[in-house]
Amino acid sequence: MIRAYKFLMRPTVGQAIALDAMLADHCSLYNGALQERRDAYRHVSRTSVRYGQQSAQLKEIRAFDPERQGRWSFSSQQATLRRLDKAFAAFFRRVKSGDTPGYPRFRGMNWFDTVDFPKDGDGCRWDSTPHDPVTRVRLQGVGHVKVNQHRPVVGRVKTVSVKREGKRWYAVLTAEQAQPEPLPRTGSVAGIDMGIANFLADSNGEFVPGPRHGRRAAAKLGAAQQALARFPRVRREKRTAHHRGAVQKVAGLHRKVRRQRLDHAHKTALGLVREHDVIAHEDLKIRNMVKAPKPKPDPEQPGAFWPNGAAAKAGLNHSIADAGWGVFLTILHAKAESAGREVIAVDPRNTSRTCPECGHVSAENRPTQEKFHCVSCGHSAHADTVGALNVLRAGLVRRDANPA
Repeated sequence: MIRAYKFLMRPTVGQAIALDAMLADHCSLYNGALQERRDAYRHVSRTSVRYGQQSAQLKEIRAFDPERQGRWSFSSQQATLRRLDKAFAAFFRRVKSGDTPGYPRFRGMNWFDTVDFPKDGDGCRWDSTPHDPVTRVRLQGVGHVKVNQHRPVVGRVKTVSVKREGKRWYAVLTAEQAQPEPLPRTGSVAGIDMGIANFLADSNGEFVPGPRHGRRAAAKLGAAQQALARFPRVRREKRTAHHRGAVQKVAGLHRKVRRQRLDHAHKTALGLVREHDVIAHEDLKIRNMVKAPKPKPDPEQPGAFWPNGAAAKAGLNHSIADAGWGVFLTILHAKAESAGREVIAVDPRNTSRTCPECGHVSAENRPTQEKFHCVSCGHSAHADTVGALNVLRAGLVRRDANPA
């Protein structure tokens, strides 16, 4: 299996300047390749430019510009061109499926923050100074950069990526390793119901409270964004020192919330994987759940609209995004695979309206957000616990119907 590792890099001042230059030149290569594709298609011949053609031009580009493009790894530049090719492939796939296409766009320096090295030893070398107790990664054109390796890397390193996050630099590795030993069986199964007031409720009646990291940071983030809004919108190189500081403060607060959300998701998923052999959850279509409601034009007054609950829906969408359900479910599936656990996604329809005692389905069974009271048999419980029980039952039925 392939596992990723992320380590903080500690470059010197000169190495940090070289890393910035490497990102700038790869960004320029990406934008130049995108412009070539656009120009070729706008020509009367409607020519399509592919990755193979652009990759073949790299040798001439490096020879023409040895001080910039010629100093970096050839393989990393090929990886940048492959990234553009994947963006176009995704664009054509969305066009064919009828989704919103989203044509590939030019990248500014603030939006181009990663350089990939497809193979360890080709333009980069992980643990380049094995005789030294300090771990370093060697990058062509940059040198041997110190890395804060806070945990051992198991397996053979396959790829290395360099990523910038604010003022910090990270080395992201992928390592090929044997399938780990599964965790001992516990004999326990559980269903989980995702929520907002409670992050999740399980079928055993336990709750994980919602951390609401974004809401807690809203005051600081709002003040920082107001301070940033006082500066005029100018290009990156024309910003003053105070302007750059305001930008970094807003970005730093967003990064902190993202890290808090990831930490909570990892810890919650690890607890579930350690305790249960089978975990069932709702197959949520989060992208559809956070869509804004359609406007309702007033037929009697042209240009006027009826209330459509957009303000309340915006608040709900913000709470769903702050909960981070998608991130949590992705982490849960990854941890379960490594631990030899089974995770089952089930249809979420009517899971909170079905009585677990008599099976009666009705919207009246849930009079409030938290309370469940069956109008048929009188069974009462917390609505999220009822949803988790129904999710577990549906998951077990699906597992029995499709045995491994």
